[in-house]
Amino acid sequence: MKIALLTCEKLPELTAADQLLIPELAKHNIVAKPVIWSDKTINWSNFDYLIFRNTWDYFEKETEFNLWLDHIEKLGIKTLNPIEIIKQNKHKFYLREMEKQGIPILPTVFIDKTNSLNLAELIPSHWKKAVIKPAFSAGSYLTEVFEVADIQKINADYKNLAQEKELLLQEFMPEIQTLGETSFIFFNKKFSHCVNKKPVDGDFRVQSQFGGKYSLVLPSQELIEKAQNIVNTFAEKLLYARVDGIIINNELYLMEIECIEPDLYFDIADGALERFVSSIVELIA
Repeated sequence: MKIALLTCEKLPELTAADQLLIPELAKHNIVAKPVIWSDKTINWSNFDYLIFRNTWDYFEKETEFNLWLDHIEKLGIKTLNPIEIIKQNKHKFYLREMEKQGIPILPTVFIDKTNSLNLAELIPSHWKKAVIKPAFSAGSYLTEVFEVADIQKINADYKNLAQEKELLLQEFMPEIQTLGETSFIFFNKKFSHCVNKKPVDGDFRVQSQFGGKYSLVLPSQELIEKAQNIVNTFAEKLLYARVDGIIINNELYLMEIECIEPDLYFDIADGALERFVSSIVELIA
C-alpha cells in the first residue's frame, strides 16, 4: 500500500508533526511519502490513496487547485477526505447550507461575485464591527476586521476582489479576543481531542504564525455532542474533520469545519497521531 501525504512547495517534507505519520504508518505496512500536490512530474497513479495534509497554498492557486482536483477525480484515485468533500469544503459558502440545517453559525452575509459591491447596503444596521474575507481562503488570507464607520474604505479596498471572488461578511464577535476559538477534532467521525486558540492582545487572528497560543482543553459532553452533530451532517466517510467555533453561553457557533488541510495538533494531544493512523487503517481496510 502506497500513500501520498499531500503537501505544498512551502513544506516539501511536511510539518514536523505530520512527518511522524510516516514511521507510524510503516508499522501497518503502509509506505507513505510527502508529495507536493502541484508537482507536475508526479505520476499519481503510483499511489493507492492520497491524504490531504499540508496543502496550505491551495487558496493562493485557486484555478490550478480546482483543475488538479478534477484531474485526480478523472484518474479515479482514492483520496482522504473524498474529492467531493474537498470540492465542497474549499469554498466557505457551505456555511449557508449548514445554517439551513439548523447549525448555529456566526452572523454572516454571503456576497456573490459583483461588479458593484456596496457593503453599506448589505451590512445589518446593528453591527458595530465586521470581518470580511474571500469564501475561498484559509489562514486569515485577505481578511480584514473593520469598524462600520470605515465601511466606505473597506468597500473601495474589496471592490476589485468582489469581481473575482465570492466574499463573506461576518459580524465581529469580541469573544474571539477573550475566549478564543475552540477546535474539536474528529477522526473517522469520532471525537479525538479539543484545542483552544487565543490571539495575542489586540489581535483577532488565532493562528500560531500571528502569535496565537494553543492549549489542550476538555470540553463538556454537551459541547462535544454539538460538534458531533455538525460532523454528522456529512453523509460521506471522513478521515478527519476539525470543527472550529466560538463558545458563547454554552452554545457552539460554527466558524468553519475544516476537511482539507487543517493542523490537527498531533503535538498537543497525547495519542492523537496514533488515533489518526488507526482511522486511516480502518478506512482503507
